Amino acid sequence: MSDVKLKTAILGLDEGGRFLLDVVGQVDYYELVAVADKDPNLVEKVAAEHKCTFYDDYRQLIIQNQLDCLLVAESIHSCDEYIRTAMKKKFNVLKMIPAARNFEEAAELVCLSEAENVKFTVATAGRFIRSYHALRRFLQEGIIETPKGPNITKDQWEPFLLTAFCNVGDFPRHNWQTDPKLAGGGVLLHNCYRFIDQIVWNFGLPEQIYSLGTNQAHDKQQRLYLTEDTIVVTMKFSDTFIGNIIASRREGIGPREEFLRLYGKDRILTVSSSQLTVSDGGGQICAELKYEDSESGCMKELLRNFALSILSPDDNKLFSSGRENLKNMAVIESAYLSAKTGFPEEPGRIMQMAASI
Repeated sequence: MSDVKLKTAILGLDEGGRFLLDVVGQVDYYELVAVADKDPNLVEKVAAEHKCTFYDDYRQLIIQNQLDCLLVAESIHSCDEYIRTAMKKKFNVLKMIPAARNFEEAAELVCLSEAENVKFTVATAGRFIRSYHALRRFLQEGIIETPKGPNITKDQWEPFLLTAFCNVGDFPRHNWQTDPKLAGGGVLLHNCYRFIDQIVWNFGLPEQIYSLGTNQAHDKQQRLYLTEDTIVVTMKFSDTFIGNIIASRREGIGPREEFLRLYGKDRILTVSSSQLTVSDGGGQICAELKYEDSESGCMKELLRNFALSILSPDDNKLFSSGRENLKNMAVIESAYLSAKTGFPEEPGRIMQMAASI
């Protein structure tokens, strides 16, 4: 057990907030002192269960407490100003994905956190999934260790095509999630952020992006006022390496399914949250690694890293900093801009905006 406890509050008690509640109590470094939600009955009930103070006014949570950490699960349109106030009071902030509604908003939060010398991180817990760690090691070190051998080595293998597929399926959404001004975007921003983080983390920023998106609205004019539920994003990393993301969140397209696939000479790598499969050019499986990682387990690792980066920053680098997440937001911003203009866009140009904010 750790003797040092970070005074912590959770802002927003939707599904993500309740998930944080369950996990943060399992990490030694946090002391939950307050929760906040706009539903007074819900927040009072949760506070009683966790023996902490409750607020149904986000501003009061911020001004009446001096916290070490603020864990934000509330949608950004409801709490942007309060996050800024928290940073100015020297609160370290962890934001559930996505980082913000758009690149400019994310960049302003990053710049403010750096000016106030506080940590700002985005909960990209997917980086702790072991199947994706195995992919990253293969890309960096050229080896996949198989339990029964022989190991898969990279040799001269280089990927030439990447595909990421995300079928979210149909599930209830809040009304604000269909409004571009409130939500910032649809399936790409809110459901593909983890994929985009993995892609940028492993392969860097694409040189160009071209995107097409749509939604269920039948009228062309109406579609302009709704977030996308289906999108295709094509990415150019170099003259010899390209990729795409195909994502949908609508009724009648089958069960939830997510995977990332890499094509290289004589090798095809397929990665999901539970396994990594290596196949040869003919489709024959060469190696299959299966894992039983839980979302809560990955989030615990992320929360430990966040806490240690605050308590012992010299020895513990923040694993997913806000500034690092600007690259993810630049990809998303470029995709949405391309869908509007009908032309390829360059994430690198979006990144240049951060220097001027």
